[in-house]
Amino acid sequence: MTRLDCPPGTVLFRAGQECPGFLRLDEGSIRVTLTAANGREVVLYRVGPGDVCLQTFACLTEGRSYSAEGVTESRVRGTLIGHAEFRRAMAEDEAFRSEILHAVARRFADFEHLVEDVALTGFDTRLARVLLRLAQGDTVAATHEALAAETASGRAFVSRRLAEFTRQGLVELARGRVTLRDRAGLERIAAEER
Repeated sequence: MTRLDCPPGTVLFRAGQECPGFLRLDEGSIRVTLTAANGREVVLYRVGPGDVCLQTFACLTEGRSYSAEGVTESRVRGTLIGHAEFRRAMAEDEAFRSEILHAVARRFADFEHLVEDVALTGFDTRLARVLLRLAQGDTVAATHEALAAETASGRAFVSRRLAEFTRQGLVELARGRVTLRDRAGLERIAAEER
């Protein structure tokens, strides 16, 4: 096992790379994204303490390479467990195996929610939910492109909808930043089920 301590913005893995082992996070967050051939990006999920990266799990159990990218969003500390030790623990350590399988099941529930959001939820609702989730106080430090990745949409569409939110007095836009002006209004939109 190897201790890992990485600053924000560290690329932990890229599509096509071999998996170095299983990372158990003690603190921090890793954003896992998938990028299409046209350059469009979507955030698949985030990994925090107690979570499992499905990309890593698939690489370790199926012997394949990564198909997505994992980047630290904050300082990340944890332990990297090598392939052989991971396989041994899965086979012999019932508590470890149970912890991993429960985390995998939670992650699949997250994916179901993502599919539901993209397929069945209106875009304004998705955008409002993302703005509220990413807000630090009343500020979202994100570009339109980053918001497009978070909402599984295109940058131009995000820009048009943010312009409409601005017209409605819900937000104020600045370069790389969205200020929430009417949190209650955004919460009403986020609660819509269509």
